[in-house]
Amino acid sequence: MNAIVALCHFCELHGPRTLFCTEVLHSPLPQGAGSGDISGQNEQAEEEEGGIQMSSRIRSHSPAEGASADSSSPGPKKSDMCEASGCRSLAGGHPGYVSHDKETSIKYVSHQHPNHPQLFSIVRQACVRSLSCEVCPGREGPIFFGDEQHGFVFSHTFFIKDSLARGFQRWYSIITIMMDRIYLINSWPFLLGKIRGIIDELQGKALKVFEAEQFGCPQRAQRMNTAFTPFLHQRNGNAARSLTSLTNDENLWACLHTSFAWLLKACGSRLTEKLLEGAPTEDTLVQMEKLADLKEESEGWDGSEEEEKPSSQPDVVEGQELSKSCPETSLMPDCNSWNVAHRRLSVFRSLRHMRQVLGASAFRMLAWHVLMGNQVIWKARDMDLVQSAFDVLRTMLPIGCVRIIPYSDQYEEAYRCNFLGLSPHVQIPPHILSSEFAVLVEVRAATRSSLYPTLFDDEQSLNKYEFIVTSGSPVAADRVGPTILNKIEAALTNQNLSVDVVDQCLVCLKEEWMNKVKVLFKFTKVDSRPKEDTQKLLSILGAAEEDNVKLLKFWMTGLSKTYKSHLMSTVRSPTSSESRN
Repeated sequence: MNAIVALCHFCELHGPRTLFCTEVLHSPLPQGAGSGDISGQNEQAEEEEGGIQMSSRIRSHSPAEGASADSSSPGPKKSDMCEASGCRSLAGGHPGYVSHDKETSIKYVSHQHPNHPQLFSIVRQACVRSLSCEVCPGREGPIFFGDEQHGFVFSHTFFIKDSLARGFQRWYSIITIMMDRIYLINSWPFLLGKIRGIIDELQGKALKVFEAEQFGCPQRAQRMNTAFTPFLHQRNGNAARSLTSLTNDENLWACLHTSFAWLLKACGSRLTEKLLEGAPTEDTLVQMEKLADLKEESEGWDGSEEEEKPSSQPDVVEGQELSKSCPETSLMPDCNSWNVAHRRLSVFRSLRHMRQVLGASAFRMLAWHVLMGNQVIWKARDMDLVQSAFDVLRTMLPIGCVRIIPYSDQYEEAYRCNFLGLSPHVQIPPHILSSEFAVLVEVRAATRSSLYPTLFDDEQSLNKYEFIVTSGSPVAADRVGPTILNKIEAALTNQNLSVDVVDQCLVCLKEEWMNKVKVLFKFTKVDSRPKEDTQKLLSILGAAEEDNVKLLKFWMTGLSKTYKSHLMSTVRSPTSSESRN
């Protein structure tokens, strides 16, 4: 977190003053806080807290900021310092504190003032504003202020008890300064809680000292018995005490350094930048809707008696399949007789693999029927083979358009499923075999073991199968076909694209055409435009060809209920408001 945390004090002699600040350094330490020898009360002693290694004191070749009388130093002049160290945190010659973050190689350095003149000016201005004009009601609590030029500030003002101060208390603030306004605002709850904890600890220590001093020598009665003296004379004769004296804690600044360094590290770790992928896709919305429907159905089945279905009616749900061997009360896929955990490796690995096995012309015919929404029938003895084929082919369609019966002992009508797996002995009605709205893939034993070369070194190799693709309306080789099919084939034939890249191309192509489907749905179903306008719209969308129109109409059935209801509600709302008027 690129920020500065500082403790500020309002001195009755000099006004707002910076007492102690901690900054983040990504570059080598400046000369004033170099990696010199470690000295102090506990030489070569290091404290470990939250992954930060803290060296208690570091000897350097130049005096600390704020303790130097050199005119080139950005700190205040010696004449401006309180005699009793009320405006000073570190003693003269103290070089400051430094903590090394081993995980990120970042250093957290604490001085009385920042080394850089520009940072000193920013901290100084924030200190003055936090203890003068930028205060919350009651003069104690958090507030936010700042601008693009001087940075944005989270400030928390508070009082510390002092038996010798005017009003028996002194005014302090802890400020956090950074240039990122959004980041700082989002960190408000975190900073407020942690800084409030630091303040409570300081106030608790000061309260014990205050109560002890009042018990020994009550200042209120002594002041009332003292003859009146001019305020200025009294103030000049009673300089502010240091915070270490008010809290009776000689290790106060080392503890504050540790707290401020942890605060900067923790606040920077809790918020991370992530790439937003935009609004959810139609597939995501459909999946969420189906999960919600399944949850409602499962809750409705709890406590109720189960009614058995005829064995000839396999269960089917859009976008997912259920084996008839499963109990009706269970919708989990691991009920299937070909459970993924017990299933062998998939035979078809990808669309590219299927295209290589079936051949370019057979694959194009099969893909054309899949995209058009026609029924795709696979007849095979191996259920794993059929399931793997459906898993690959379904990637070309939106989830809402997928209705699968993976394996059945009888033919099922097209309105129930567009992917149907059958055992070899099942008889298919003749009108289906001659229909232009269906395609049949028969898997037979190959006449020669080397008919299909082994593309993958799997135990489930395909050299023992022969695939025959037939349809009542075969796709001519010179037929243009839907645009998306041509783009899919171009991606599959491009050997420079890996399988993962091709999968991402499919996602992008599906989303592109689903956006066209949304426009067409809004134009025709919601707005009820005439056919002439619809034809113009299709030309604009680049989908005026017959196959593209059929594809759009089929894919329209895969739109999510959420999108449809949203469109309907936006159309009805103006009408209802006009009727009220």
